[in-house]
Amino acid sequence: MKRRVVLYIGMSLDGYIADWTGGVGWMEGDGSQPGSEGSYPEFYRGVGAVVMGGRTYRQIVEELSPGRWPYPGKDCFVLTRRPPAKRGEATFVDEPPARLIQRLRRQGEGDIWVCGGAEVARQLVAADCVDRYHLSVLPVLLGEGCSLFEGLGVERRLRLVSTGRYNGIADLVYERRGGKSFIGDDKKRGFISSLCRKNRFDIGGAVN
Repeated sequence: MKRRVVLYIGMSLDGYIADWTGGVGWMEGDGSQPGSEGSYPEFYRGVGAVVMGGRTYRQIVEELSPGRWPYPGKDCFVLTRRPPAKRGEATFVDEPPARLIQRLRRQGEGDIWVCGGAEVARQLVAADCVDRYHLSVLPVLLGEGCSLFEGLGVERRLRLVSTGRYNGIADLVYERRGGKSFIGDDKKRGFISSLCRKNRFDIGGAVN
């Protein structure tokens, strides 16, 4: 059975996954259900592999969870051209995100979790590699920052699978509904390549 690729990520009501400084300290509920873990525990139990970009990895090990790797027992892959000297529990790869996903679909078990960042997510959405979008919308408007889907350049038609709410956070779960990019296939690669250059990553290589 082909493994499912899930973009499970939190974002502000106006679509940002980090503030203008790159920070995520605003990622919290409204306090109406303090201590609620929401959808994460159940989702995480079904995960077999975690995929992230280099900046997301550095933020995890340097700021969010220093000294404790938060995904023990999971196969973790970091897309980067600049692997750290100390590798830890992750596997560092320098290849296009879509190619990594194709490889992971053929091996192992459990969902493949795309946990960040925006550049990795946009490349995989543009390549139509994401099967499920699990978006946790937090009760905050940032006004500016790192947008999850800005400049995507392709249309993805989805169907709503489920909704949920906890501690002021709204969970929206969508799956692929079919449909093609609104730009022609003959122009698609050129458009996506220009998008990659704009966002400082390469369609033919890993994210920094």
